[in-house]
Amino acid sequence: MKHIFLNLKRFDVPTELGGVNRIAALNEWGTFIVKNTQEALKKYDSEKVEFVQYFPEAHLLNAVAARCEDSPVKVGCQSVYRMNTAVGGNFGAFTTNRPVSAMKAMDVNYTIIGHCEERNDKVGILAEAGVTDTKAINRILNQEIKLAVENGMKVLYCIGEKDTELENWDEVLREQLEIGLDGVDKSQVVIGYEPIWSIGPGKTPAGKDYITKVARFVKEVTGGIDVVYGGGLKVDNAEMLASIEEIDGGLIALTRFQGEIGFYPEEYVEIISTYLGE
Repeated sequence: MKHIFLNLKRFDVPTELGGVNRIAALNEWGTFIVKNTQEALKKYDSEKVEFVQYFPEAHLLNAVAARCEDSPVKVGCQSVYRMNTAVGGNFGAFTTNRPVSAMKAMDVNYTIIGHCEERNDKVGILAEAGVTDTKAINRILNQEIKLAVENGMKVLYCIGEKDTELENWDEVLREQLEIGLDGVDKSQVVIGYEPIWSIGPGKTPAGKDYITKVARFVKEVTGGIDVVYGGGLKVDNAEMLASIEEIDGGLIALTRFQGEIGFYPEEYVEIISTYLGE
């Protein structure tokens, strides 16, 4: 199975507020993306490839509602809280957080957990308390993953190493995998590998040999869980990534990195076509 993930993050923010949304009015943004991608994705075999689009929470209901009856698009949320509501129990002490039950009620069945931006947020919070133990981050993420899977959600679990961790990349990734997936039903998880050291302006992208090495390592540690490239699937690297047997898909964010930077549905479809060779 191939997996094409789309993480839209905050690309809903209008340009006048510092964002890169040039494609639709804010209240129509989620609807616009789903309606302008789902028809083009129908030509692909759903038994061989899945398409998941992660939306900011404000757009989930519109995105779900925009799916047609036979839509190939699965709608996902951007992480979930480590605790959940319970019948006859805690039903509301989660202000600012995203309980699994709320996501399920919105008909959202996929979530992305452990993205480098989420990890950085948790690192910052713990650092204020003087905690620098990376295992603590992975234990928190493990709680999120467990809760999501136990409530019927599938998870894209992101892992990755920073530039200061290149010498011991295997130890870093092993810790993230072993702690993050402890006690988890791995059949409901896909791993997203983010070479954090190579992502961003001015950075040298990870090469084929390095990505292959890491993907093989991840599959060995996890017993063969599917691995997608989370460093940015785009037209420029789609054919290279498709040639790596150990890579089972990719994570798309921006589709245009110059000029009118942002996400554009037609370019998203082009990336997928290039990667899948169809």
